[in-house]
Amino acid sequence: MKLVSRVSYSIWKRLLNTQLKKPKSLQWIQPEGFKTDISLYNPLLKSKIPLILRNKNVVTWYMCGPTLYDSAHIGHASTYVRFDTIRRIMSEFFNLDVILIMGLTDIDDKIIRRAIDSNQPWKNVTKFYEEEFFKDMKSLNVATPYMSCRVTDHIPQIIEFVDKILKKGAAYVAQDGSVYFDTLKYGKYGKFNRIQLETPNADKKSSSDFALWKASKRNEPFWESPWGNGRPGWHIECSVMASNIFGNNIDIHSGGVDLVFPHHENEEAQSCCYHDTDQWINYWIHAGHLYEKGDVKMSKSLKNTISIESFLEKYTANQFRMLCLMTNYRRGIEFSDGAMQNAVSTLKKIQNFISDCDNYVAGKQKCGCVDESSLLLSLNDTRNRVLESLADDFNTFEAIQSIVELVGIGNKMLNQDWEVSHARSTTAVATVSNYLTTVLSKLGLLDSTNLEGTQFNLTQVVETFVKFRESVRSKALEDPKTNKEVLKACDEARNNLIACGIQIKDQKNTSSWSLVKN
Repeated sequence: MKLVSRVSYSIWKRLLNTQLKKPKSLQWIQPEGFKTDISLYNPLLKSKIPLILRNKNVVTWYMCGPTLYDSAHIGHASTYVRFDTIRRIMSEFFNLDVILIMGLTDIDDKIIRRAIDSNQPWKNVTKFYEEEFFKDMKSLNVATPYMSCRVTDHIPQIIEFVDKILKKGAAYVAQDGSVYFDTLKYGKYGKFNRIQLETPNADKKSSSDFALWKASKRNEPFWESPWGNGRPGWHIECSVMASNIFGNNIDIHSGGVDLVFPHHENEEAQSCCYHDTDQWINYWIHAGHLYEKGDVKMSKSLKNTISIESFLEKYTANQFRMLCLMTNYRRGIEFSDGAMQNAVSTLKKIQNFISDCDNYVAGKQKCGCVDESSLLLSLNDTRNRVLESLADDFNTFEAIQSIVELVGIGNKMLNQDWEVSHARSTTAVATVSNYLTTVLSKLGLLDSTNLEGTQFNLTQVVETFVKFRESVRSKALEDPKTNKEVLKACDEARNNLIACGIQIKDQKNTSSWSLVKN
């Protein structure tokens, strides 16, 4: 189905005209290429615009990854889950091939401090946290990127990148051997925020200038360069790694909203300078923060973080993803017991309905008076609304609301008193169940039958059942003649478990069990 963008051409044109107040070099430039059915928010225009790709059905996407000095927490996780959802929407719902590259910062002030504090080599620190990060992402069903890039694997390219900017006259070497980007000399700085460039301080010509290369301090890791021993500045890392893969123009670049300034501002400036272009990134996507009540951001500095591992001891990956799905990706997520319970109950409502549908189709649920025509019409309406919502800046909130409404309609039909004269509508019910299962899977929700996120322990299940059976059997033995049927049921349960490789042995009023080979 061809979707019609909610942003008409005339409105879009007016939005573009509002940029005329900015210098031409700071205006957003409409890419040449292939229009998709998706519209997304443009932080430069502060409105939604159509997504146009350089190559048909191919999305080039660079994502800022973690700084590898500490464990990720659920605040970080919310960003990666949201971007994973957007990636799935583009590929699963709109048939786009998404080439996602993630940058990993494996040299940084925080990494050096952590290495010193823990008395470990800095490479050991980054290796440990990199492995832990991807393990955490896997536990949340976040798909691995097509490629992940470490900063320290790109030192020669970073030195070349800095050197070229220096030769263009848009950077300078400070007395200590650090190299700074000259925002005043470049003259095109401030796409996201048109800031007033200020006068110099001790080391920099302007306070807005930023380090491309940082001179090494005593006992710090360093690499040799034409300007002396040092290491890369933070912003240059992403520019080089992204450019090394995708070149001088990229469809999408993403990160948390806290990276808009200065990180993404500086990336864009130095990359445009290096590539001699006015637009390096066509579309920027920024995710809102996860915060506690009172708009308190979850951060390590405030010591209010929850590790992914500890979170998954209480909730599942599906429940966390549902929390993320129920808020627009650009908005913050309030994390609280109430918010989590809302996500849990919403997910449970959908999953229970799917289970009821399957039981109805299998003939296990006898009730239900399904109006097949009405249910299929509701399903078709839901399909359209979900697709339209996802095409509209990946609006998962509206998509989930549409799904919940369909579940409500279906639940009402399945729970009506069944009339013998009313024909069972298994096809319509099965179609709804199949659609819901498919759409949830496409959004990254795991099939609940795989028991993800739970500490499923067969031993505990068997122990619980054996104790329950022992209690029932012991009570029945007090009057065997009266409780003949109960004792018969206990014997049948014991015999049925033997076929499953579990043998129960009864001794008077007690029972034990063991595993046996069939």
